[in-house]
Amino acid sequence: MAKAKTKKTKKSAIQTVARKLVTSVNTRSIVSEQFRTLRTNINFSMPDKELKTFLITSSSPGEGKSTVAANTAVVFAQEGKKVLLVDADMRKPTVHYTFHLTNTLGTSNLLTRQATVAEVVKMSEIENLDIITCGPIPPNPAELLSSQTMNNVIEEMKESYDIIIFDAPPVLSVADAQILSNKCEGTILVMSAGTTEKDGVLKAKEALVSSQANIIGVVLNNFQLQKDNYYYQYYGNAE
Repeated sequence: MAKAKTKKTKKSAIQTVARKLVTSVNTRSIVSEQFRTLRTNINFSMPDKELKTFLITSSSPGEGKSTVAANTAVVFAQEGKKVLLVDADMRKPTVHYTFHLTNTLGTSNLLTRQATVAEVVKMSEIENLDIITCGPIPPNPAELLSSQTMNNVIEEMKESYDIIIFDAPPVLSVADAQILSNKCEGTILVMSAGTTEKDGVLKAKEALVSSQANIIGVVLNNFQLQKDNYYYQYYGNAE
């Protein structure tokens, strides 16, 4: 009985990871198509300027911003862009779990000048996509993100990558996302359908605007399409 339970738990864990990186494991699904639409919208969000660095955050925890960041990075890599996904959530990091990577060196080591960009970058199993995990959790994430070292690191990253995506903590929890949004060329706010409160979104937007963030769009996550929806019927057989 114990063995059966263990197998079931392992299967559940594998399915969870597969759902997180649906753009990699099921490229023809409706969800993958939506992420490609998001990629297109990002590309057209600033037609007069090349957008290389953007931040993905949410108003509150649990809205799926890390899942959105990971899958957005994957679809840009699938387009042929050289992509770097940076775990800038130095409080509750998840990127190393999503991509099955070690987390001994990462963003925190980089910003405390204990390692170079080349030393912390990890190759993912997806072509054109590199990862920088969080690294050891520091006592002062906000101070590290607001430092001149962060500015220098971003400029160095831009020399080697076409797209740099930062996965940041929720806006209303800590100041980290506000600080980093000011340093990035674009910011995307993730909301969870049916759970995100309107007041929270408005407060998050106000906080980002006060930081002079360039909010290029909002992602509605966990939205359920009805079976009789035309889009579902048209693409349903491709899942």
